[in-house]
Amino acid sequence: MTCRYILLLGLFFSSLITGFSKEKDAYNIKIKINNLSNTACYMGYHFAEKQYVSDTIKVDAKGNMVFSGTKPLDGGIYLVVTPSKKYFEVIIAGETEFSMETDTLDFIKNMKVKGSKENEWFYAYLNFMGEKSKMLEPLNKKMEQYKSNKDSADAIRKRMSKIDSEVKEYKINFMKAQPNSFLAKIFRTSQDPEVPEAPKLPNGRTDSTFAYKYFKAHFFDGVDFSDARLLRTPLLYNKYKQYLEKLTYQIPDSIAEACVYLCEKAKANKEVFKYTVVYTTSTYESSKIMGMDAVFVRLVEDYYNTGQAFWADSTLMFKISDRARILKPLLLGKKAPNLLLYDNKKQIQQLWAVKSKYTILCFWDPDCSHCKKAVPQLADTYHKSLKAKGFEVFAVCTETEEAKWLKFIEDNKLDWINVADLELHNHFRSIYDISSTPVIYILNEKKEIIAKKLGVEQVEDFMDNYIKAEQKRKMN
Repeated sequence: MTCRYILLLGLFFSSLITGFSKEKDAYNIKIKINNLSNTACYMGYHFAEKQYVSDTIKVDAKGNMVFSGTKPLDGGIYLVVTPSKKYFEVIIAGETEFSMETDTLDFIKNMKVKGSKENEWFYAYLNFMGEKSKMLEPLNKKMEQYKSNKDSADAIRKRMSKIDSEVKEYKINFMKAQPNSFLAKIFRTSQDPEVPEAPKLPNGRTDSTFAYKYFKAHFFDGVDFSDARLLRTPLLYNKYKQYLEKLTYQIPDSIAEACVYLCEKAKANKEVFKYTVVYTTSTYESSKIMGMDAVFVRLVEDYYNTGQAFWADSTLMFKISDRARILKPLLLGKKAPNLLLYDNKKQIQQLWAVKSKYTILCFWDPDCSHCKKAVPQLADTYHKSLKAKGFEVFAVCTETEEAKWLKFIEDNKLDWINVADLELHNHFRSIYDISSTPVIYILNEKKEIIAKKLGVEQVEDFMDNYIKAEQKRKMN
């Protein structure tokens, strides 16, 4: 046998061995939970406000389990969940092989970590916080007990403030010592900006809006938008929610600007950008607050229709763009699309030609159980108060059975403008986004939409408040 043949044979067998060898694990996390045996645990992870299961692992008779895989784990805060639903957290931040040991009596206090600095630091912090929480418990009880005694309450408040300062100092010292750690990023993301003393205005008074404006402007100073690991924690979601719901005026224009501000910041990382656009878009598409669909339309036009939504395939793009297209003409402040329909006397009625200070545009169906209650209720309100205030009702039947429509009008004495599209020549169902009934729009004298999709029981209160606000605005 020649040397060349032996060499080729060796290479052949070497390739076979390589082909059948196990692919190297990208991560290997050994966990031992004392007092737990012969069962299964779950590894999950945080993503925004929810938690998801990523793996199920058998636990041996001694409480040992191994989480491993050939593909790297995305960084973030993970969960090890026991059959009793109790869990402890694990930081995944680039360390691929380490071990953790604890027991079911106290996951945090009894945790021992080897091979992971991030988790050593994390559990040192959790134990520190546990001690401070124990110190606060009796103080909270005393505060409740002595809240009517100013001196005692002030003394207790001072002790509680000292504990709070110690927690802040712990985090500050850690961030200085380990500035590049993921735990430091978690601390920086979760902290609120420290507001300096408000400056004096030219008139010598203190600027009462300074604290709010400063707090909002610096709210995201500590957030590293380039780090996608923050998505797999609850922190970024909570930050967004607080910014949009607590720090931003709850009107569509302000919310839209705030969402664009977040999306632009999120461009530092593709996955963070994707999450931010999807989160804000879906939140305001499904918002229960009237008028917030304007935010959805703005975001679709800014990010989907401009080709920046790299994750959206052609089907999603069509659906979301079409939805925005339908909603845009129906936003608050827009002039309502005109309607020309035959009424119950075979006369053509035009929405824009209705001469009234306010118009209630009501889409209804005589077979709809909700309509059978709501439309007579609207008629009652119309006769009692709305008609005298300059209201007219333009009631559109969405179905085509003439006999049922006419009978309902007669039975309920509907003496407003009653119209229908009995031969399906009109596209009002899609134009006005009618997927169920009843649907109510309220228009002003110019036929601009001032309210939409209200319940019949909300109409009178809404209009009373709207008219008062209009009168106040004119006085100012």
